[in-house]
Amino acid sequence: MTACGGSRTRVRSQRGWSGWTGVRLANLVFVALVAAGFVGAAALYAGPQEQTVVFAPVQGEIEMGLAPFVERVLEEAAETGAAAVILEMDTPGGRVDAAWRIVDALRESEVPVYTFINPRALSAGAMIALATDGIYMRGGGSIGAATPVVGDQKASEKMVSAMRSEFRALAEERGLDPTIGEAMVDEAVDLPGYAPEGRLLTLTTSEAVEIGVAVAQVDGAAAVLEDIGLTGAVEVESAPSWAEALVRFLTMSQVAPLLLSLGMVGVFMEIRSPGFGIPGALGIASLAAFFGAHHLVHLAGVEELLLLGAGVILIAVEVFVIPGMGVAGILGAGAILGASVMSMLGRFPTFGDVFNAMGLVALSIILASVSAWALVRHLPRSRWLSGVYLRETTDRDTGYLSAPERDDLIGARGVALTDLRPAGTALINEERVDVVTEGPWIEADTAIEIVSADGYRHVVRAV
Repeated sequence: MTACGGSRTRVRSQRGWSGWTGVRLANLVFVALVAAGFVGAAALYAGPQEQTVVFAPVQGEIEMGLAPFVERVLEEAAETGAAAVILEMDTPGGRVDAAWRIVDALRESEVPVYTFINPRALSAGAMIALATDGIYMRGGGSIGAATPVVGDQKASEKMVSAMRSEFRALAEERGLDPTIGEAMVDEAVDLPGYAPEGRLLTLTTSEAVEIGVAVAQVDGAAAVLEDIGLTGAVEVESAPSWAEALVRFLTMSQVAPLLLSLGMVGVFMEIRSPGFGIPGALGIASLAAFFGAHHLVHLAGVEELLLLGAGVILIAVEVFVIPGMGVAGILGAGAILGASVMSMLGRFPTFGDVFNAMGLVALSIILASVSAWALVRHLPRSRWLSGVYLRETTDRDTGYLSAPERDDLIGARGVALTDLRPAGTALINEERVDVVTEGPWIEADTAIEIVSADGYRHVVRAV
């Protein structure tokens, strides 16, 4: 009895545990479903996530350093899911090739881009603004005046035609009368009521709104957000990074010639002094900054860098292998100057662009020459660098001679053992003598005559 009773008790206990477990699992599932419902309801109540609008400044001169910044802003806006990008523009214009690159980036942008002109977008700035999805202008603003110029003169008809076509295409993309775009570039285009023939089209804010170029006149960025339906969106200010700001600074037309000048002066001083020191390091750093910055903005490509390297190698050969200002030195200098000019040219250089680049390089040479002359003339007497330059001399009048006088060699004849360009070695009276020509190069095995002897300097001419 006891055994049987114990068995029943045990069976009842197992059945009770199993039933309790099932109830527990059902309760847990019910609680989970209720919790999920509350979470979903809370998510629906909270509404969609906050939208973000990126503001990017386009101010000052439009140069090649600006294009990478705009490209980065558009890429980051697409990656972060921004609702829109607004370019805050105030520019008198700038490089056409830089504007073209920005326009290409705007056309490929996955995020809507708008322009807030505050207060002007002229020349290349007008082209960039027309490439965006909408233009908003502050009162008293202006847009237009996009004729390409070279210096103070209008560019060639070829360049004007290309710009006219570009503006016409941008106007068509925005659903505007193509004549509006053409009139901004060419004064020969007649736009009745706004720009008669003979006058470039430059629109005020009210005129731009009236003709359809601008969407509306606004008082500030908040009004732009309201008009595009993004009131209350999170505003993110995008500014150039320190690297982008540095590249823009180094590629400015006022800074590039100074970098070239410093590079040339540093190399010149290094050649005149033994070893390698601060001038050489400064020269190399300046040239590296010039070509590196232009390479980053896609002005200096592989061709320019290879040409620069070839020039440096040729000059090194001239200095260390075949001393004397010969063919290698001339070719090396020409290669470096050519690389400097090419690195300032964009994708579609005009004759004016080439002329301007050559002018900047010429200015750099002048600055370098003047600086080198000043250094050679004044630094030896500088009290700050008295330990660098040796002021005392040991001349003949005080009894010092660099080498014994060889007046016996004057008039002696021999043969050149090496090419004299202009220095080399000759065989005079069965003696090897270091000689230098009067000027013209002399090939090896040419008969020569010594015309003067001053210490180690023996001047010869061909006979």
